[in-house]
Amino acid sequence: MTTRAPLAIDKTVTLDINGSRQRIRLCAARAGLPPLLIVQGGPGLPLLHEVAKFQRLLNLESDFLVGYWEQRGCGNASQNDAESISLPQQVDDLRTVLRWLHAETGRRVLMLGISWGATVTLQAVEHEPDRVTSVVAVSPDLQTADNDAAAHACLQEQARRTDRRWIRRRVMKLGRPPYLDLAEFQHRTRLLMDLGTIEHKHSFSGMLRELLFDVIRTYGVVGGVRALRNMNTVQRRLLPEMAALDFFAHPPRVTVPVHYVFGEQDALTLVSAVTKLPAAIAPPNSTVLRVPDAGHMVHFDQPQIVRSIVAKA
Repeated sequence: MTTRAPLAIDKTVTLDINGSRQRIRLCAARAGLPPLLIVQGGPGLPLLHEVAKFQRLLNLESDFLVGYWEQRGCGNASQNDAESISLPQQVDDLRTVLRWLHAETGRRVLMLGISWGATVTLQAVEHEPDRVTSVVAVSPDLQTADNDAAAHACLQEQARRTDRRWIRRRVMKLGRPPYLDLAEFQHRTRLLMDLGTIEHKHSFSGMLRELLFDVIRTYGVVGGVRALRNMNTVQRRLLPEMAALDFFAHPPRVTVPVHYVFGEQDALTLVSAVTKLPAAIAPPNSTVLRVPDAGHMVHFDQPQIVRSIVAKA
């Protein structure tokens, strides 16, 4: 078994961000490395419980001072913080964290945004270009109505083709989008997980076991229960804003390079949306890549590909 060398920097800082207490864990193999800020997907998903997974699969700390930012209302946060969430608030929070990290390091920050976190990142970076080098956007949510319709069609097709009756029964119970009800939204997510479109070749039960183990290990039993409660609260509050999202109707004006990464097995992203990106939200020197054998979480399905993009960004 390979033993990982201890990090030269590994500290967790608590920040007062626009009236809420938020934590960021800073990790680096040595001092003086350029800053990289990770913006987690979700919405409502904590991040600190996944630090070990990021380090094992991507090992970004060897090249960057990595900031793992726990967003408003996520993880072991207060219920008031979870109840105060909105998309504009997330964007404002991220701008504040970005300004803090830029001032703390004295250097422009590379952004790694994941799913909903990539969507928030693009909107925040529009207003903070002088503090950012570039953005790596993994599976950003772009156009919810069209993507949800495509995912629904994909599930219906899978139900017709599969010989697993339990899949057919669960798909038939799922209503049509938009998903403004938390139970339906989470039911759809479980189906997509079992079909390998979130993490390719990983089922809902396997991902749930991993989540529960890591959350309890990171936050303790009481904190873990609070993290799961907050996840539901944040998702319930943001579902209407997610359903109305259309980046192509109101694209952010991003002036730093953006490197988009999508998984070919991701049922939540239309190929037509990916092809529209260069003209809509892709500044000069930007790239768009679709990765085979990967679902929505490309950074975990194909970590070396994502790591190489981050290293060159």
